[in-house]
Amino acid sequence: MTTQSPAPRWLLYGASGYTGRLIAEEAVRRGHKPVLSGRSREKLAPVADALGLEVRPAALDDPRALAAALEGLPLVMHSAGPFVQTSEPMIRACLAAGAHYLDITGEIPVFENTFAHDAEARARGVTLMSGVGFDVVPTDCLARHVADQVPGATHLDIAIAAVSQASAGTAKTALLQLPEGGRVRRDGVLHSYPMGHGARRQRFSDRERTVMPIPWGDLATAWRTTGIPNITTYAAFPSSSARALRWTYPVLQGVLRVGLVRDALMKVVDARVKGPDAAQRTSGRSFVWAQARAPDGRQAQAWLETPEGYLFTALASVRAVEELLAHPRTGALTPAGAFGADFVLRVEGCRRLDSLG
Repeated sequence: MTTQSPAPRWLLYGASGYTGRLIAEEAVRRGHKPVLSGRSREKLAPVADALGLEVRPAALDDPRALAAALEGLPLVMHSAGPFVQTSEPMIRACLAAGAHYLDITGEIPVFENTFAHDAEARARGVTLMSGVGFDVVPTDCLARHVADQVPGATHLDIAIAAVSQASAGTAKTALLQLPEGGRVRRDGVLHSYPMGHGARRQRFSDRERTVMPIPWGDLATAWRTTGIPNITTYAAFPSSSARALRWTYPVLQGVLRVGLVRDALMKVVDARVKGPDAAQRTSGRSFVWAQARAPDGRQAQAWLETPEGYLFTALASVRAVEELLAHPRTGALTPAGAFGADFVLRVEGCRRLDSLG
């Protein structure tokens, strides 16, 4: 006679969104029974009915409703962005409830805010972990992998090539972040960097591409994971787009700082941006490269291939839930800091290479 373990139960906030629904579906596929939450019971109902899941609606500005939604649950997966607006109230609710907090952000201010709660998280015995999706699991894990091979490294470069349509949530986050400009980390400190500058060619595992510096979340996370003080993060762009952005960004930056323009664009995004369909998620691939360097000339580089970004986020986020429920940690942590450089290889469809033939 055998005893079957109960299905893991935890709160998935933002479950009616594009990525939230993908996470819910993956969780059920892996035998979980997440409780679905968000502002609107009406929007959550179709997801819950299709997957046979419980709903506990709650607005982020209603602490009592959030406490009720969290009651009896050990963990929250927060998937409702833009996280710069939504993460803090959920972190506060998790700390009050003694529940672990995970999210799928890629926003540098959110990472910095999450790390700022480290002492309180340790005191309450919970984990706070931002970036358990495509932002930033692949890059964080690859950064740790190369850094571990170069003790004393002082420079870290990371590049991504993710060919995929954006979801509405990602597009709105980009609209909020673009006016802030570029960033790099130098001597442990974040510095402004002009968008559109610094373009170069980089070899990924499939082919060479033009990349240019962007403010990817690893400027916050890889610094904590590796301790390397000089970090530049790149993304692949068509060569023509990289050149055009160098000259057009100052105008674009000014336009996006106008509230009425930004609000109008947000409405357009909600109406028209849908994200990749199932076929695109299944067929798409994403690529990452990282290199760590030391002053004495030692260096290590590696390449990573993953499923399409949104599919990867669903796969990785549920894996992170499983890792954390099985082996709880405390404090504000990065994915690779908590789970190790090989965590990404436990996500279906990922492959790491230390050399190219």
